[in-house]
Amino acid sequence: QEQLVESGGGFVQTGGSLRLSCAASGQTFSTYTMAWFRQGSGKEREFVSSINWSGRATYYADSVKGRFSISRESAETTMYLQMNNLTPADTAVYYCAAGVVISGERSSAEYTAWGQGTQVTVSS
Repeated sequence: QEQLVESGGGFVQTGGSLRLSCAASGQTFSTYTMAWFRQGSGKEREFVSSINWSGRATYYADSVKGRFSISRESAETTMYLQMNNLTPADTAVYYCAAGVVISGERSSAEYTAWGQGTQVTVSS
C-alpha cells in the first residue's frame, strides 16, 4: 500500500528555518511528480512547491519563492522542503503529495497519494 509520511514540522520564530521531509513507501514514486501543499487554519489547501521525477523541474508559489527550496533524492522516495526566513503567514499544516501530473502541478487534483500532514507554526 502506497504511503507518504511527512516529518520535520515544529515551532519556530519569525526568520527561522525548518526542513520538512517526505518519505514514501509501498510503491516506487520515482516517476511521479511530488509536491508540497499547505493548509492554514480556516483556509483552503494551497500549492507550495513541486518537483518532477527527474528533479530538474521545480515550481514554487509566489509567496515562498526565494525562501523555500524543494529537492528529492535521485530515483528514490524521499523529498525535502527547506524553508528559510519563515513568517507567521507560513503557519499551516504541510502535506506531501505524489502523482502523475497531466494538466498542472499546482492543482491538488493531480495528486493521488497524500501524507497525513505535519504542523509548522511560526511565531511573531
